[in-house]
Amino acid sequence: MPNPIAFFALAIWPFVSAVLFMRLPRDRALIWSLMLGYLFLPEPPAAFDLPLFPPMNKHNIPALAAFALILWRYGHHGTLLPVSWVGRILILTFVFSPIATVLTNDDPVFFGQVGLPGLAIKDAVALIVQQALLVLPFLLARQHLANGGAQRELLVALMFGGLVYSVLMLIEMRLSPQLNLWVYGYYQHLFGQSIRSGGYRPVVFLYHGLWVAFFMMTAVVSAWALWRMDQQWSRVKLLGAALYLTLIIVMAKSLGALLFVILLVPAVLFLGRITQIRVAIVIGLLAVSYPMLKGVDLIPEDRILNAIASIEPERARSLEFRFDNEQTLLDRAYLKPVFGWGSWGRNHILDPVSGNILTVTDGRWIIVIGVYGWVGFLAEFGLLVWPLILLWREAVAQRQVAVSPFIAPMSLILAINIFDMLPNATLTPLTWLIAGALTGYAEQLRAERLKQRVFVSKLNWQSVM
Repeated sequence: MPNPIAFFALAIWPFVSAVLFMRLPRDRALIWSLMLGYLFLPEPPAAFDLPLFPPMNKHNIPALAAFALILWRYGHHGTLLPVSWVGRILILTFVFSPIATVLTNDDPVFFGQVGLPGLAIKDAVALIVQQALLVLPFLLARQHLANGGAQRELLVALMFGGLVYSVLMLIEMRLSPQLNLWVYGYYQHLFGQSIRSGGYRPVVFLYHGLWVAFFMMTAVVSAWALWRMDQQWSRVKLLGAALYLTLIIVMAKSLGALLFVILLVPAVLFLGRITQIRVAIVIGLLAVSYPMLKGVDLIPEDRILNAIASIEPERARSLEFRFDNEQTLLDRAYLKPVFGWGSWGRNHILDPVSGNILTVTDGRWIIVIGVYGWVGFLAEFGLLVWPLILLWREAVAQRQVAVSPFIAPMSLILAINIFDMLPNATLTPLTWLIAGALTGYAEQLRAERLKQRVFVSKLNWQSVM
């Protein structure tokens, strides 16, 4: 169980955020307050459980604190919702579809002698608040990280965050994952899953070693992107940081993150901006289509397992376990396909005698489909893919205008994060932060394009007159 230090860290985070907002520009304060909270605050079960509220933990306390501080220091400017009607529909569906989920799940569910209660109005309130807090980093980033400078600041923060975290990772690679236990009094996952290839896979203060490796992958891609594109810092120093972080990701013993690095770093180094965004869209759309393809048995699971087994048999066995659980959970989700089963574990299969949960939800997609149905899945994943489509449209339309080069690697990072949510539930505040920043920048490009169009139309009209 978490010790008092864990709850104290959560309690003081609004004050830490306040210091950041007093000392840093608004965009940097927003980025660092959310990223530092994600990296260093304790994972659930460390949380404050309030009535009618979802648990207040490291994933929503920093965002809520940042929202309150921005409102207090800078006031309310513009709307929190996206400009496009597609974006607004996705946001509103994401937040309010739990109402329909609750209304269609008011009956109890039984597994032999074990029963789960039906959902009530209080569950709808809690789920709506949970969804609103979950998407809050997206809304904040869309408003306050919408310029090209903010795109660079995001990459810089990811690189420096990786450099700092690498020191803690090296400690755990040598001594085993112990930092969370030493500081917060508990181990946040199964210790056995941190043992890989005769060594240890670091966990630090995140949920799992896979989360740490994925974050380090984003740091590696950010460092190489800055080395290629940034004009403000020494290229020698950036190259050193990129090579060092690449070495760390190799030592992290995570095949998936390493494969992502092998895919993304050459894309960042050798592809043009528009091509990178196109690759990102393809990756994002493949992720969204995966559940549909799996539902009609078009995913070549056997070939995938054989290919991975030839590289790392242990990883192949783990993936096979996930595939089997996905199919079981997908079959259950098809019983409530539109709005899902709701909360309280109703999307799982329970032991009819003991009541223990027999299924494991690894991928974010199967969690969302089981809890909120296809409506919730399309709203969440559509909200993450939509900025890639917006950005591609505007970047192509603005070929004659200076467009931030940093949007391309950020698009790739977001897309690979969406793809990683197929085997893992790696939806984090940083995911929403990047998606919101790209959405805001795309909307800014569109506003400039429309403004230029109006200006040209006026000039043409005046020349005719």
